[in-house]
Amino acid sequence: MVAVSQVPAGRARSARRNRMPITVRLATGWLFVAVVLAVFGRRLAPFDPGEQNPLLSVSPPSGAHWLGTDQLGSDVLSEVMAGAGTALLGPLCVALGTVLLGGALGLLAGYRGGLIDSLTNRFADLMYALPGLLVIVVVIGVVGGGYWVAVAVLTVLTLPGEIRLCRSATQVQARLPYVEAARTLGLPAARIMRRHILPNIMPTVIATFLLDFVGALVSLSGLSYLGLGAPPGIPDWGALLQTGQNLLTDNPMISLVPGALIALTATSVTLLGDWLYDRYSVGGTRP
Repeated sequence: MVAVSQVPAGRARSARRNRMPITVRLATGWLFVAVVLAVFGRRLAPFDPGEQNPLLSVSPPSGAHWLGTDQLGSDVLSEVMAGAGTALLGPLCVALGTVLLGGALGLLAGYRGGLIDSLTNRFADLMYALPGLLVIVVVIGVVGGGYWVAVAVLTVLTLPGEIRLCRSATQVQARLPYVEAARTLGLPAARIMRRHILPNIMPTVIATFLLDFVGALVSLSGLSYLGLGAPPGIPDWGALLQTGQNLLTDNPMISLVPGALIALTATSVTLLGDWLYDRYSVGGTRP
């Protein structure tokens, strides 16, 4: 009778553990809105983000312009909505490139070991030793590129963290009995890594992917603030921060709104990543 009563109790505990907290729900809701803005922001904007009206110049929020206008008379709300695409696309590319390249190298190094492991570790040590921001500034200055050059360089500089985490997670899994059993059965190494180890380190991969996205979002916004990211004339949250720096007394919304959106997006992604890792690392992986 006791054993029977323990089953519903166990299910209830599992349901409570998997239930999404209110903070994570709010974070997920905002991320959905951010994705919609990134894809359809220009179409949903009340005005053309590039439209200029010198007669307005800098103006505070009003009924016609909810967030006011900048020094060129452009509608700030439209620029913020259109800038979501630039602000989020680059970090997404950095995170995807990092998780695909770094995850593959970390998985291979952690399972194979030997020379491959040594080479990937030396590469990671070299990347850690480089001053990231200085490298990006120098590369952009030499190549003469801008936003996408920064995305490419930032992807390379972010690889070491992904490599180290996936390598460590793979080494833990490679010592477990189910991997030894697969080796004993003569399964190819590629199949063991792809079909057995990778699903079990997926919580780590997902968590690092989201953390890499947050780091890239902050870094690329900072570069745009310095004038090294999004090209002139392209709406971007980081560029809007720089635009409104000297206009805080006339229209603080130019800087406050994109800055708040950057912080809100970074916090939301972090909350979602923590919840996904806690959920799937406890009960979502398979032995």
